[in-house]
Amino acid sequence: MRVISGSARGLKLNTPEDYDIRPTTDRVKESMFNVISPYVYDAEVLDLFSGSGALGIEALSRGASHVYFCDKDPKSIGVTKSNISKTKFEARSTVILGDYLKAISNISSKKEKMDIIFIDPPYYKGLFGEVLKEIVDQGILEEDGILVVEHDYQVAIEEVDGLNIIKNKKYAPSIAPLTKCSIPCWKTA
Repeated sequence: MRVISGSARGLKLNTPEDYDIRPTTDRVKESMFNVISPYVYDAEVLDLFSGSGALGIEALSRGASHVYFCDKDPKSIGVTKSNISKTKFEARSTVILGDYLKAISNISSKKEKMDIIFIDPPYYKGLFGEVLKEIVDQGILEEDGILVVEHDYQVAIEEVDGLNIIKNKKYAPSIAPLTKCSIPCWKTA
């Protein structure tokens, strides 16, 4: 796993030691950023369920102004912090140890709005609808903000009032044991 583009291009990132965390593959990450690249520069970003922090770090490398990284697993936060340090993005990063509700509440209480929010929760926990609804209810997404949701292609995500899908891309793994995924991008309605 590496940084694809920008100021930290080519830097190899630390990966989790266990298989509970499934980092986004470089191929999927590159395709995802090709879609959202016009929105990344100078963006405020939230990387929910950050795992290794690879998505948020990619955004920082491509010129995002600040990224909030959130994960409730202390091991994941440790990997994220080591990757932030490795890329020297500490000044433009905030790390939150806690669940998505804590991160969203933290950002909402500061009256901050995000330009891009990455959502990549455990696929089979049924969190997608809850997370999207909480983001809309707390009003933390900018009017023209983008939500990027990574999920197993077999998991249906229900529509949420206030959001419209602008693009949906399906990816098949190049290696058999990886999960197929779909990545819809949402914008505020």
